Amino acid sequence: MRSVVAIGLLSFLIAVWAQTGNGRAEQALAEAELNERGKFSNPIGDLDKGGLDVRVPFMLRRLGTYFRSSEGAPERVPNDGSLLRANATDTTPTITWVGHSTFVVQIGGVTFLTDPIWSNTPSPVPAFGPRRFVPPGIAIEDLPTIDFVTISHNHYDHLDLPTLRTLAARDPSTVFFVPEGNARLLRSAGISNVTELNWGQRVEQGAVTVHCLPTQHWSKRSLTDTNASLWASWAVIGADHRFYHAGDTGYFPGFKAIGKRLGPFDLAAIPIGAYRPRAMMKSSHVNPEEAVAAALDLRAEAAVAMHFGTFDLSDEALNEPPKRFLQAAKDQGLGEENAWVLKIGETRQF
Repeated sequence: MRSVVAIGLLSFLIAVWAQTGNGRAEQALAEAELNERGKFSNPIGDLDKGGLDVRVPFMLRRLGTYFRSSEGAPERVPNDGSLLRANATDTTPTITWVGHSTFVVQIGGVTFLTDPIWSNTPSPVPAFGPRRFVPPGIAIEDLPTIDFVTISHNHYDHLDLPTLRTLAARDPSTVFFVPEGNARLLRSAGISNVTELNWGQRVEQGAVTVHCLPTQHWSKRSLTDTNASLWASWAVIGADHRFYHAGDTGYFPGFKAIGKRLGPFDLAAIPIGAYRPRAMMKSSHVNPEEAVAAALDLRAEAAVAMHFGTFDLSDEALNEPPKRFLQAAKDQGLGEENAWVLKIGETRQF
């Protein structure tokens, strides 16, 4: 009799634990809502970006961007786009690093771009913006037909209006997926084929499903619009392959929730750069060790590095992030062979 009662109690506790875990996952993937100030926020609230004693010296150092050496920047290899154009209707999954957080991704006969930026400076005043150390890995005119574009948030190095205008003019059928609150900006620039999504929402696009998902970051393009629009990560899931793009993010519990709901992923694109000074960057930019932890949380078979070495955005040496990323993959069990550091312009199957 006691054994029956014990088994029943154990079963009850397991059921409660499972429901609690599912509840936490559901909460982590819930839609973002505007707060009483009319702003979006992260589940942990306002992010710590360091005091003025950290931020002011950091901004002063950015003024010297044009004098910084490009030594240690990523290598670039030629890519005329012929392989991508030939593969555009095939089911072979490929990824090509254009630079920064921009990839050309092909899954199940669909080709899409992530956070496309071909401009030389991501800035409202280009003459004073952080310079590009390495040219884009492929010319826009050499791209295959782009079915859609995902944009993670409105910072200038991720939402580059000159590039988006070029892509929209090149093919009016290209769809631009943006987090909630960003469509107005694109439409004001003459880009009409825009779809706005909130966290947890999804849409069918050809042979794949596009999921808008949480990330821990923030938004701002002017002095008065901080967090007025949402930020996001994206998953693109086909019949046979799953891809995840983290956008910009600090390390947060949402990675595990996403991995549980939509994983395992064949490949996850994770930022590894722009993490110093930590007092300013920690809450919104993962370091290489956290990037590997995020890939493991996502249940990614492989992780491809991004958001490093292309623009002068932070204090770490240009070649430091990939070295730490590969070592962390070895130390944390992802494996160096599953931590991809592509050359700019390089195409790889996954």
